[in-house]
Amino acid sequence: MLKIRGLRSGYGRIEALHGIDLDVPEGEIVSLIGANGAGKSTLLMTVCGNPRATAGEILFNGRDITQLPTHEIARAGLAHAPEGRRIFSRMSVGENLQTGAIVADPKFYNEDLERVLVLFPRLKERLHQRGGTLSGGEQQMLAIARALMSRPRLLLLDEPSLGLAPLVTKQLFTNIAEINKADGMTILLVEQNAFQALKLATTAHIIVNGRIELSGTGAALLKDPAVREAYLEGAGPKLEAGS
Repeated sequence: MLKIRGLRSGYGRIEALHGIDLDVPEGEIVSLIGANGAGKSTLLMTVCGNPRATAGEILFNGRDITQLPTHEIARAGLAHAPEGRRIFSRMSVGENLQTGAIVADPKFYNEDLERVLVLFPRLKERLHQRGGTLSGGEQQMLAIARALMSRPRLLLLDEPSLGLAPLVTKQLFTNIAEINKADGMTILLVEQNAFQALKLATTAHIIVNGRIELSGTGAALLKDPAVREAYLEGAGPKLEAGS
């Protein structure tokens, strides 16, 4: 579904991605893990058109979207729940969900609204409450639900568990698995909770200093001694480029 080849991107003269190759097959959960500053969020944002790729190509369902504006990428069927949630704090939960539906066919609005409120019942209880008054976990639910309201074929999730309590994190990953299984949603997941990210993933990649350094099935990387030492045993990321 998503094919990235030779992707380079960055900010001004600072290059953050150094020739990324990545495939996201339809119907799968693909996880991307790595240290802070490794380029994970930059990769997702570049796929969405901001920042713009400086080299390489991004193909979505066979269509070259590398230089498309962000709103056209969204209309093509790609949705992004960004790091930090970025909901509209002064708007109600319902109004936030309406903004997500802007690029979707209006005839599906009621059906889609019911679907996300079943998936996240706490949002139904707070439909008329301002987004900024929600708890961190509820705001993350809202960010994902808003993305789903666009009826995407590919969902990009950036650090969905960031700052959340363990019980909320566990529920959130259950929701992500359900979205993939029940709806057949293809998901590209960036996540620092490496255990959960690898446990969910069909395929996973480790990014180090803007390059993919290791790839495999989620199950295989969970058992890899170097991955376990670097990301799963509390020692902090220690994989070096070329290791």
